[in-house]
Amino acid sequence: MIFDLHVHTADGAVNHGALLAGLKEAGVAGCGLMSLPPESFSALAKGPTSPTERLDNLFAWTGGSENLYPIYWIDPTEKDALKQVAMALGRGVKGFKTIPNHFYPGDSAAMDAYRAIAKANVPLLFHSGILWDGTPSSKYCRPVEFEAMIDVPRLRFSLAHISWPWVDECLAVYGKFLSTKRARPDVSCEMFIDLTPGTPGIYRKEALTKIHTIGYNIADNVMFGTDCSSTYGPEWAKTWIDTDNAIYDGLALKDETREKIYHKNFMRFFG
Repeated sequence: MIFDLHVHTADGAVNHGALLAGLKEAGVAGCGLMSLPPESFSALAKGPTSPTERLDNLFAWTGGSENLYPIYWIDPTEKDALKQVAMALGRGVKGFKTIPNHFYPGDSAAMDAYRAIAKANVPLLFHSGILWDGTPSSKYCRPVEFEAMIDVPRLRFSLAHISWPWVDECLAVYGKFLSTKRARPDVSCEMFIDLTPGTPGIYRKEALTKIHTIGYNIADNVMFGTDCSSTYGPEWAKTWIDTDNAIYDGLALKDETREKIYHKNFMRFFG
């Protein structure tokens, strides 16, 4: 069974049936579906930008389907961020999405929002790595900046795109979290790695090989994603599934580990 962690809602008319059909054609059982972006992410904010409108649009796309997990995209530095967290939770979101495009992940206001999210026992998906938004913003998305999550109790968070091109740094930060939890048993946050492409094809084998041969206890903390939109492109999804499986074959990756990547870790991430 395959679940896709990383799917964006598309601008325009909602077509819940087409989304389900695209997932089925790709052999994908369900997905994490992210709302349209907040106004501060102007590179993509072409549809409705108010929290209420974006939540309405998100739940129109999920359509009550059990395997479509609604994720609310929030700018945690907005003055009403805590109110947005509460409203989104009240509507039944299963997680939150953030792209640090104008603030560092450890921003003090943002940390308050993360703590509210963690307290609600829902996960937080971060963009990490180069950010193609037409502005000088990637400095905010370096994986080392996410060390700040050490101070957010019980937070489950993911770094998308294996933080490409900073894959080595992403893995080093993951190792830092493992080490921190051994040294400080009070630390209860948990980092996951979102394998969604961002790694161009020529880097994919290198990145996945590093993940699975670095020697860290990592098999329980990696998840598959595509970066598809809600118009879901089955050919794109199948290409990456086939590409990754060929790499896993070369690494002699166990079926048990693949089940975790494609399904079990997704379920644990969402609690």
